[in-house]
Amino acid sequence: MELIRRPRRLRANETIRSMVRENHLRVEDLIYPMFVMPGEKKRVEISSMPGVYNFSLDEFVLALQDVVDLGIPAVLLFGIPESKDSIGSGAYHEHGIVQEAVRLAKRQFPELYVITDVCLCEYTDHGHCGLIDNGQILNDPTLDLLAQTAVSQARAGADMVAPSDMMDGRVGAIREMLDKEGFSHIPIMAYSAKFASGFYGPFRDAAGSTPQFGDRRTYQMDPANGDEAMRETTLDIEEGADLIIVKPALSYGDIIYRTKEKFGVPLAAYNVSGEYAMVKAAAANGWIDEKRIVLEALVGMKRAGADLLITYHALDVARWLKEVGQT
Repeated sequence: MELIRRPRRLRANETIRSMVRENHLRVEDLIYPMFVMPGEKKRVEISSMPGVYNFSLDEFVLALQDVVDLGIPAVLLFGIPESKDSIGSGAYHEHGIVQEAVRLAKRQFPELYVITDVCLCEYTDHGHCGLIDNGQILNDPTLDLLAQTAVSQARAGADMVAPSDMMDGRVGAIREMLDKEGFSHIPIMAYSAKFASGFYGPFRDAAGSTPQFGDRRTYQMDPANGDEAMRETTLDIEEGADLIIVKPALSYGDIIYRTKEKFGVPLAAYNVSGEYAMVKAAAANGWIDEKRIVLEALVGMKRAGADLLITYHALDVARWLKEVGQT
């Protein structure tokens, strides 16, 4: 008698499906990106990102209560300064908007893990991630300012810094200055595989960081290149990166997989603003089941090799996981 293979035996009902499931979403996997801005009693919804807000500091603290109550372990902070200039001075000011947000967060919720974005683009009047000279983005002169930014954030109480600028050598510069200033215990989560993507549009609405000229293709990577991502990641690990980010996520599952297979380091997938906005728009039109799509996309990132998920869906995902008894 010929043996018939029957994989469906292990799909018969939800009990057995859950028992043999290979990858799982947990609330502990989630990192929630948040935006802070000057002012009081401001909670401004970002038009292209329904459900995501720019918070004044007083409202930010209130919003953090929801994050903590849902069991989300970490937030990633971005700042919108009161004013911008050509050198992004608000990024590394000791009392900059992110630095003050960190102090508030750690004072109110000391167990919450606070990660800070290290970049100049939200703080420069030209919208680029580095200093400018005659229309050129300057690499090496930018490194010191990025390092100053990381140190000021660590001094404010940040648990981890995350350089997203894509300047060559920035991880090494940040690591050196952190160590020199007594912050050798602060880890670096590097945006090592960050591509020049069309999926970032809504974020630039949120952060007001659209470049005033040109684009970011001279420092962010070409979406067509995978081997280059491996080279960038190698350099960042050699310079002292403790964790790696692949950004965006949905179109870059191969990069997530290759990075995890090659390096084996903790890896975060950044489920970026455009990915979030597309799901929200389709769900608002009744074209998709939002919950099912979001959970499927995120578990796909886990299946590809991600350990952590940076996602604007984090609050909803945490609620959905609670509904099914995940803790």
